[in-house]
Amino acid sequence: MESDCAPTTPEAVSPGVNGGLTVEECEKMIQKSLRTPMVKFLKENLEKSGCAIGDKFIRAINCQAKISGGYVRGEGVLVCSNHMNIQDEVNQVVIHELIHAYDDCRAANLDWTNCAHHACSEIRSGHLSGDCHFKREFLRGYMNFRGHGEECVRRRVMKSVTANPHCSEAAAKDAMEAVWDVCYNDTKPFDRAP
Repeated sequence: MESDCAPTTPEAVSPGVNGGLTVEECEKMIQKSLRTPMVKFLKENLEKSGCAIGDKFIRAINCQAKISGGYVRGEGVLVCSNHMNIQDEVNQVVIHELIHAYDDCRAANLDWTNCAHHACSEIRSGHLSGDCHFKREFLRGYMNFRGHGEECVRRRVMKSVTANPHCSEAAAKDAMEAVWDVCYNDTKPFDRAP
Protein backbone atom coordinates (compact mmCIF):
# COMPACT_ATOMS: atom_id res chain seq x y z
CA MET A 1 0.00 0.00 0.00
CA GLU A 2 1.43 3.37 -0.96
CA SER A 3 0.59 6.76 0.48
CA ASP A 4 -2.54 7.26 -1.65
CA CYS A 5 -4.06 4.25 0.07
CA ALA A 6 -2.54 4.84 3.48
CA PRO A 7 -4.40 5.17 6.74
CA THR A 8 -5.39 8.71 7.57
CA THR A 9 -3.56 10.68 10.19
CA PRO A 10 -4.59 10.38 13.83
CA GLU A 11 -6.94 13.36 13.89
CA ALA A 12 -10.73 13.07 14.11
CA VAL A 13 -10.96 9.52 15.42
CA SER A 14 -11.36 8.91 19.10
CA PRO A 15 -9.45 6.02 20.65
CA GLY A 16 -11.28 2.80 21.29
CA VAL A 17 -14.04 3.40 18.71
CA ASN A 18 -16.16 0.25 18.23
CA GLY A 19 -14.26 -1.52 20.98
CA GLY A 20 -10.91 -0.80 19.34
CA LEU A 21 -7.67 -0.14 21.14
CA THR A 22 -6.06 3.12 22.12
CA VAL A 23 -2.80 3.97 20.35
CA GLU A 24 -0.92 3.20 23.57
CA GLU A 25 -2.56 -0.23 23.96
CA CYS A 26 -1.83 -1.04 20.33
CA GLU A 27 1.81 0.08 20.67
CA LYS A 28 2.22 -2.44 23.51
CA MET A 29 0.74 -5.16 21.31
CA ILE A 30 3.09 -4.19 18.48
CA GLN A 31 6.01 -4.68 20.88
CA LYS A 32 4.69 -8.21 21.60
CA SER A 33 4.34 -8.83 17.85
CA LEU A 34 8.01 -7.97 17.37
CA ARG A 35 8.87 -11.02 19.51
CA THR A 36 6.86 -13.54 17.44
CA PRO A 37 8.85 -15.93 15.21
CA MET A 38 7.19 -14.81 11.96
CA VAL A 39 7.77 -11.10 12.60
CA LYS A 40 11.37 -11.75 13.66
CA PHE A 41 11.90 -13.76 10.47
CA LEU A 42 10.46 -11.02 8.25
CA LYS A 43 12.49 -8.29 9.99
CA GLU A 44 15.70 -10.35 9.58
CA ASN A 45 14.98 -10.86 5.89
CA LEU A 46 14.27 -7.17 5.36
CA GLU A 47 17.66 -6.43 6.90
CA LYS A 48 19.38 -9.12 4.77
CA SER A 49 17.81 -7.47 1.72
CA GLY A 50 19.37 -4.15 2.66
CA CYS A 51 16.31 -2.58 4.26
CA ALA A 52 16.99 -2.20 7.95
CA ILE A 53 14.00 -0.97 9.88
CA GLY A 54 14.20 1.36 12.83
CA ASP A 55 12.30 1.47 16.09
CA LYS A 56 9.52 3.64 14.63
CA PHE A 57 9.03 1.60 11.43
CA ILE A 58 5.94 -0.11 12.87
CA ARG A 59 3.60 2.17 14.76
CA ALA A 60 0.01 2.53 15.88
CA ILE A 61 -2.28 5.32 14.74
CA ASN A 62 -6.01 6.02 14.71
CA CYS A 63 -7.55 5.70 11.25
CA GLN A 64 -10.65 7.30 9.77
CA ALA A 65 -10.91 4.73 6.98
CA LYS A 66 -12.24 1.29 7.91
CA ILE A 67 -8.95 -0.50 7.36
CA SER A 68 -6.68 -2.43 9.68
CA GLY A 69 -3.41 -0.86 8.61
CA GLY A 70 -1.06 -0.19 5.77
CA TYR A 71 2.47 0.05 4.51
CA VAL A 72 3.67 3.44 3.28
CA ARG A 73 7.01 3.72 1.50
CA GLY A 74 9.30 5.96 3.52
CA GLU A 75 7.10 5.78 6.62
CA GLY A 76 6.75 2.09 7.40
CA VAL A 77 3.94 -0.03 8.77
CA LEU A 78 0.91 1.67 10.27
CA VAL A 79 -1.49 -0.30 12.46
CA CYS A 80 -4.97 1.19 12.93
CA SER A 81 -5.36 0.89 16.68
CA ASN A 82 -9.03 1.87 16.67
CA HIS A 83 -9.81 -1.14 14.44
CA MET A 84 -7.81 -3.66 16.52
CA ASN A 85 -9.22 -5.61 19.44
CA ILE A 86 -6.87 -8.49 20.21
CA GLN A 87 -3.19 -9.43 19.90
CA ASP A 88 -3.80 -11.83 17.01
CA GLU A 89 -5.26 -9.01 14.89
CA VAL A 90 -2.24 -6.80 15.55
CA ASN A 91 0.12 -9.69 14.73
CA GLN A 92 -1.67 -10.34 11.43
CA VAL A 93 -1.54 -6.71 10.34
CA VAL A 94 2.15 -6.45 11.21
CA ILE A 95 2.96 -9.65 9.29
CA HIS A 96 0.85 -8.70 6.26
CA GLU A 97 2.34 -5.21 6.03
CA LEU A 98 5.92 -6.44 6.58
CA ILE A 99 5.47 -8.64 3.50
CA HIS A 100 4.55 -5.46 1.57
CA ALA A 101 7.67 -3.80 3.00
CA TYR A 102 9.77 -6.79 1.90
CA ASP A 103 8.31 -6.58 -1.62
CA ASP A 104 9.02 -2.85 -1.73
CA CYS A 105 12.59 -3.50 -0.58
CA ARG A 106 13.44 -6.24 -3.07
CA ALA A 107 11.78 -4.71 -6.14
CA ALA A 108 13.55 -1.47 -6.97
CA ASN A 109 10.90 -0.54 -9.54
CA LEU A 110 7.77 -1.41 -7.55
CA ASP A 111 5.14 1.21 -8.39
CA TRP A 112 2.19 1.24 -5.98
CA THR A 113 0.10 3.17 -8.53
CA ASN A 114 0.51 0.26 -10.98
CA CYS A 115 -2.45 -2.09 -10.41
CA ALA A 116 -0.44 -5.21 -11.33
CA HIS A 117 2.38 -4.33 -8.92
CA HIS A 118 -0.10 -3.61 -6.13
CA ALA A 119 -2.08 -6.80 -6.89
CA CYS A 120 1.08 -8.91 -6.81
CA SER A 121 2.10 -7.66 -3.40
CA GLU A 122 -1.46 -8.16 -2.09
CA ILE A 123 -1.53 -11.72 -3.47
CA ARG A 124 1.76 -12.48 -1.74
CA SER A 125 0.74 -10.83 1.53
CA GLY A 126 -2.63 -12.58 1.60
CA HIS A 127 -1.11 -15.95 0.77
CA LEU A 128 1.96 -15.81 3.00
CA SER A 129 0.69 -13.94 6.08
CA GLY A 130 -1.96 -16.36 7.27
CA ASP A 131 -4.74 -13.84 6.58
CA CYS A 132 -6.69 -16.58 4.83
CA HIS A 133 -6.21 -19.38 7.31
CA PHE A 134 -9.37 -21.48 7.64
CA LYS A 135 -9.92 -20.35 11.25
CA ARG A 136 -9.83 -16.67 10.31
CA GLU A 137 -12.13 -17.23 7.36
CA PHE A 138 -14.58 -19.16 9.52
CA LEU A 139 -14.63 -16.33 12.08
CA ARG A 140 -15.33 -13.86 9.25
CA GLY A 141 -18.35 -15.95 8.23
CA TYR A 142 -16.84 -17.60 5.15
CA MET A 143 -17.33 -21.32 5.43
CA ASN A 144 -16.09 -22.90 2.21
CA PHE A 145 -14.22 -26.09 2.92
CA ARG A 146 -12.61 -26.47 -0.51
CA GLY A 147 -10.47 -23.80 -2.06
CA HIS A 148 -11.11 -21.29 0.70
CA GLY A 149 -7.49 -20.10 0.71
CA GLU A 150 -7.29 -18.94 -2.90
CA GLU A 151 -10.85 -17.62 -2.83
CA CYS A 152 -10.03 -15.59 0.29
CA VAL A 153 -6.83 -14.21 -1.22
CA ARG A 154 -8.68 -13.18 -4.38
CA ARG A 155 -11.45 -11.47 -2.38
CA ARG A 156 -8.98 -9.58 -0.20
CA VAL A 157 -6.78 -8.58 -3.16
CA MET A 158 -9.79 -7.09 -4.90
CA LYS A 159 -10.82 -5.21 -1.77
CA SER A 160 -7.37 -3.69 -1.38
CA VAL A 161 -6.52 -2.96 -5.01
CA THR A 162 -9.91 -1.39 -5.75
CA ALA A 163 -9.24 0.96 -2.82
CA ASN A 164 -6.21 2.21 -4.76
CA PRO A 165 -7.40 5.40 -6.53
CA HIS A 166 -5.36 4.39 -9.59
CA CYS A 167 -7.23 1.09 -10.05
CA SER A 168 -10.83 0.66 -11.16
CA GLU A 169 -12.57 -2.61 -10.31
CA ALA A 170 -12.03 -3.88 -13.86
CA ALA A 171 -8.36 -2.88 -13.85
CA ALA A 172 -7.87 -4.51 -10.43
CA LYS A 173 -9.46 -7.78 -11.59
CA ASP A 174 -7.46 -7.83 -14.83
CA ALA A 175 -4.24 -7.07 -12.94
CA MET A 176 -4.89 -9.76 -10.34
CA GLU A 177 -5.59 -12.39 -13.01
CA ALA A 178 -2.54 -11.37 -15.06
CA VAL A 179 -0.08 -11.78 -12.17
CA TRP A 180 -1.83 -14.48 -10.13
CA ASP A 181 0.29 -17.55 -10.94
CA VAL A 182 3.67 -15.86 -10.65
CA CYS A 183 2.82 -13.95 -7.48
CA TYR A 184 0.88 -16.70 -5.70
CA ASN A 185 3.80 -19.07 -6.22
CA ASP A 186 6.44 -16.52 -5.16
CA THR A 187 7.02 -17.39 -1.51
CA LYS A 188 10.15 -15.32 -0.84
CA PRO A 189 11.52 -14.88 1.80
CA PHE A 190 9.97 -18.20 2.85
CA ASP A 191 11.03 -21.51 1.30
CA ARG A 192 7.33 -22.34 0.91
CA ALA A 193 4.05 -20.79 2.00
CA PRO A 194 3.84 -20.93 5.81
